Amino acid sequence: HYKSRVKEEDCTIIACGPKGTSAVAYGEIFRTDHPNHIAFQLNDRLAPGSYSYLIIIDGVGLICTCLWRKQRKSERFLNETIAWYEAHYPNLNRQPFKRVGGKGDFTINRNYKQDGRYYVGESGGLQDFMWGFGMRMAVWSGVLAARDILGEGDYEVEVRKQLMPYVRTSVANRWLMNRVGDRTFKRMCKAWMKDQKKRGDGLIWIGKLFRPTLFKRLLYRVVSPFMLENDPKAHGRGVRRMPFRAALKRDVWEPSEAAQAVGQQWDAIRRGGGHVSFTNDKESDGAGQENTAISS
Repeated sequence: HYKSRVKEEDCTIIACGPKGTSAVAYGEIFRTDHPNHIAFQLNDRLAPGSYSYLIIIDGVGLICTCLWRKQRKSERFLNETIAWYEAHYPNLNRQPFKRVGGKGDFTINRNYKQDGRYYVGESGGLQDFMWGFGMRMAVWSGVLAARDILGEGDYEVEVRKQLMPYVRTSVANRWLMNRVGDRTFKRMCKAWMKDQKKRGDGLIWIGKLFRPTLFKRLLYRVVSPFMLENDPKAHGRGVRRMPFRAALKRDVWEPSEAAQAVGQQWDAIRRGGGHVSFTNDKESDGAGQENTAISS
């Protein structure tokens, strides 16, 4: 079925991408002679409610910013993010050739198996609400679905037992993230780096954020009714979706001269054949975008 449309009712395992929109991401792919590198940044101006990142692998780089609040003129966030990384990585030598975009859909489902169909990964709402990570849960849930088909377990039971504690924890984390800004992000990153320097492993500290705790279980019960909205088009699966939040006053600003220069550079590249895989602004301000997942 590669590159073909298949009706959902004709499938056994449903692992398609987002149907609604809770967040969007915009990125630029470029060639570079910079050494392999990965950078992760929490900056509410560049990535409202989320994060941006730089990845360079074997001469190809990606700078991406994620938006968890609806924005107008959303390209300014990507341009400003690129300008920031260029200022802090002066030897980047960026040669852009493509801009990409995607969206994420964050849901809690009442049923994970219905009418003989198994909903895995993002289709089942099995991903991280805080930062949009989903590959691990997509594979994990796919394995559980396969085991059910082979008669080695009950998918509904195993999803609720093995995965949902992490999903509920991520909902609580997202609620907390929605209520902080750069000041808290700075303290958080300092604590993270201090712990990494002490232990020699940055995964130990950050892993604690994703670990289910009594506090986050209680917080989930309190805040989830206010964070999630019922989806009337969920075919009886009882889907509750996290809506795309409205912009805040602090999201309204004019791009810097450096960001404007980045935008002008891309305009010239696009006229020369540079490719864009999304329609700018349409998803961020609520109308529509190419159906591309940013997580699972």
